Amino acid sequence: MDVGMTLPVMEPDLWSADDTLERWSRAVDEGPWSSLCFGERMAFDNPETLTLLGAAAAWTSRVRLVTTVVVPQLHAPVPLAKALATGDRLSGGRLTVGLGVGGREEDYQVADADLGTRTIAGLASRVAAMREVWAGERVGDAVRPVGPPPVQPGGPELLVGTLGPRTIRAAAAWADGLAGMSLDVGLADMEQVFALTRDAWREAGRPAPRLTTSFWFALDDGDGSAREQMHRHLRHYMNWIPADFVDLLAATAGFAGTPAQLREVLEQVADLGADEVQLIPTDADVDQVHRLAEIVG
Repeated sequence: MDVGMTLPVMEPDLWSADDTLERWSRAVDEGPWSSLCFGERMAFDNPETLTLLGAAAAWTSRVRLVTTVVVPQLHAPVPLAKALATGDRLSGGRLTVGLGVGGREEDYQVADADLGTRTIAGLASRVAAMREVWAGERVGDAVRPVGPPPVQPGGPELLVGTLGPRTIRAAAAWADGLAGMSLDVGLADMEQVFALTRDAWREAGRPAPRLTTSFWFALDDGDGSAREQMHRHLRHYMNWIPADFVDLLAATAGFAGTPAQLREVLEQVADLGADEVQLIPTDADVDQVHRLAEIVG
């Protein structure tokens, strides 16, 4: 099983140093990690995702770049397709695109996007439009196709970001696999979602899906401080949810413990048949990338 690392784009101290994202990107690229990941929010203080994609392509030369996830309904489909194809070009064909409908109304509102498109069908229609662009089909009355053409034939690999059965079944028609996320690293739930995804792809007559999942992590030396770090992160990141609920979630969310304990968890996830786990940091200190390289390599 491959293990990827997510950039700390949702951390409150991200901008305490101007080169944090570059140092993380280079450390991941130089280490044993399989991918460099980052997600999208609008009504938040994270970097803009498509701009970051171009920078990450320049800062790296080996790892896959994975959006976890982009919400297509927050963008016009043709410019989004053009931006993603450009990212695929700049990275030499290393782009994987995770896509989802998004869980926050405020992101749609600040992007002046139509909340009526926040549906499975809305997601699928955006994917279809982007695939037409990547295939070089004519858009409107344009004389030439909208380029550049992506390096990967037909466009980058597309993963659906969801845990919902209805969305998984619907996405089997167009996605190449699953961009899952586990709130509490529940192995039984992961196994169920993986089985559902395999069944949906088989029933749709599709090749076996790529199965990825992700979860938050915080490290300590066994003194319990990692759980406090997890709490601080979730209080900042989950700002659209009542604080009392976040406090309850923080008690069990993600992984909090030692690197050795994390290695055991990763082995258990691998036994479920996952193709890749993408770790999500809860702190912006790049030292944890180096610290975990030993258990990933």
